[in-house]
Amino acid sequence: MRELDLLIDAARDAGEIAKRFFNSDPKTWYKDGGAGPVTEADLAVNDMLVARLKTARPDYGWLSEESEDNTERLAKDRVFVVDPIDGTRAFIDGARAWSHSIAIVEHGIPTSAVVYLPVMDKLYTASIENGAYLNGERLCVSAKPELQDATVLANKNNFDPRRWKAPPPVKQQFRSSLAYRICLVAEGRFDAMLTLRPTWEWDIAAGLLILQEAGGLALDRIGARPVLNNPTPQIDGLLAANPTLVR
Repeated sequence: MRELDLLIDAARDAGEIAKRFFNSDPKTWYKDGGAGPVTEADLAVNDMLVARLKTARPDYGWLSEESEDNTERLAKDRVFVVDPIDGTRAFIDGARAWSHSIAIVEHGIPTSAVVYLPVMDKLYTASIENGAYLNGERLCVSAKPELQDATVLANKNNFDPRRWKAPPPVKQQFRSSLAYRICLVAEGRFDAMLTLRPTWEWDIAAGLLILQEAGGLALDRIGARPVLNNPTPQIDGLLAANPTLVR
């Protein structure tokens, strides 16, 4: 099975598992250090994904928000980077904007990616040099040439006046799933997304490829393209948009 098909099948099955818990008061725990909630749905999806994907590609490394990390992945050429449920708070609250984010990363670069929102039946897919798609329709980022009145997906804290000499003249909105935010930019529904906080790789790996294949560009806070599968799997913030806006 080709790799993108493997990810698509796994994402759709993840959706069926997660929907069984959705709006059903799933058991919920809170991680140490203010790392946020995890539900029995996150764990059930993670268990299925690791079994399915590692059985299909046993020589690949594994990085997931809901699996204990180890250094073995650092020696692997290819690594699965997974967020079983991105937007767990939205999931708990009964909102629809949560997703399954699954990518294959090769030598630090995503090569196949799926972001799936099962309640909304939105399947974003991409493979390197083959374009990005939403439910089979080709995606393209917006052509917005300037920041003035650009629509930007970001948490309000990113626009705290204390962070800026002059706040950018943009229209801010928000979606809970970071992977979905990147995909909405790839879709052209929003002009950009921004997060100034350190960002876990599993939140962005799939979205990065989908954005890139839709003609977009993502840079970290120092203006570098993200490279994944780091010893500490975090990126220093992220700005994603069309290349003109990013630069």
